[in-house]
Amino acid sequence: MISAATAALSCIQTAHAAVYGGGGLASGAAPIGGMSTNTNIISIVLIIIAFILNIVLIIAILAVIVAGMYLIMSGGDEAQKDKAKKIIFYVIIGIIVIVMARVIVMIANNLFA
Repeated sequence: MISAATAALSCIQTAHAAVYGGGGLASGAAPIGGMSTNTNIISIVLIIIAFILNIVLIIAILAVIVAGMYLIMSGGDEAQKDKAKKIIFYVIIGIIVIVMARVIVMIANNLFA
């Protein structure tokens, strides 16, 4: 009786190996497009922060463009020119801070990933 059960079990394993290449379902299934199997909460948070910093950087670049248009359309008014120059100055400082924050996030992502 034991030999019949062993023979039946070996047939199941043989069929399993033929279908999944011997490793079972876990080794036969590939991860879904670009998703890692060892994703943890820290790397997810770092990816979200990097995405937000990219959006803020795009907004800052658009602010420089708008301030440049204010400067062009000031029509000789010194107060408008000074206002546009201040906007450009502060946005450039903001861009520097955003880029440095992005570098810190990349370093942290490399350390924790």
